[in-house]
Amino acid sequence: MERPAWAPRSIDISVPSVARIYDYYLGGSHNFEADREAARQAMEFMPGLPKIMQANRAFMRRAVRFAADEGITQFLDIGSGIPTFGNVHEVAQAASPGARVVYVDHDPVAVAHSQAVLAGNADAAVVAADLRKPQEILADSQVLDLIDLNRPVALLLVAILHFVEDADDPYGAVAELREALAPGSLLILTHASYEGIPLAPERAEGAVDVYKGIRNPLIMRSRDEIARFFEGYDMVEPGLVSPPRWRPETAPEDEDPYAFSGFAGVGRTA
Repeated sequence: MERPAWAPRSIDISVPSVARIYDYYLGGSHNFEADREAARQAMEFMPGLPKIMQANRAFMRRAVRFAADEGITQFLDIGSGIPTFGNVHEVAQAASPGARVVYVDHDPVAVAHSQAVLAGNADAAVVAADLRKPQEILADSQVLDLIDLNRPVALLLVAILHFVEDADDPYGAVAELREALAPGSLLILTHASYEGIPLAPERAEGAVDVYKGIRNPLIMRSRDEIARFFEGYDMVEPGLVSPPRWRPETAPEDEDPYAFSGFAGVGRTA
């Protein structure tokens, strides 16, 4: 298997990565055959996976614009993945010139490609860190250089928490991050769930098993379990809903049925 020039030497390109699988679903080019094969296997059970990811990204862009309209100029995107068109810094800085964005991911390809994309952008940076260790993120020098935690921040946890098992205490990690944020900050979140998928759960489980097989378990939480991540936040209307139903710009009825899989929401700290 030939290693592309942009791939860090330290990574094993024969091992699939959820960040690169996500990139493949979105039509990106920073993925390897192992990632594409895992994605194809998952799509055999759930062919609408790319539509689900596209709906997540569309929600993210609307939520970032909402945050900018609310006067927020700082964005912390944890589990940011590999940058594609319409990423957080592009949307935020178009809506609010000078907005500051820090991406956080633990995938080396996501970090390396983000560094290339952000070269020359003094108001954006990428940090190699893990959501499961929030204090390391909050203490990182690049985060502290760009993000003033005494002012409101938009914290993005988009399509990441469903890769954190309960044993790793995702609720505790989200609570630690919330405690570090100033009043008026926003939590922008999406999460996978069996609810809303236009398939029998047994069929969808086949795709979940693919992720389990590559040692990146996909945790499908219920709506109530996902709502727990917003403890300490006041929900922004329309609350926790399927991604196309959060402040849509086009008629949700025109969306692909798969786009309604899982939940999305925005909360505000008091």
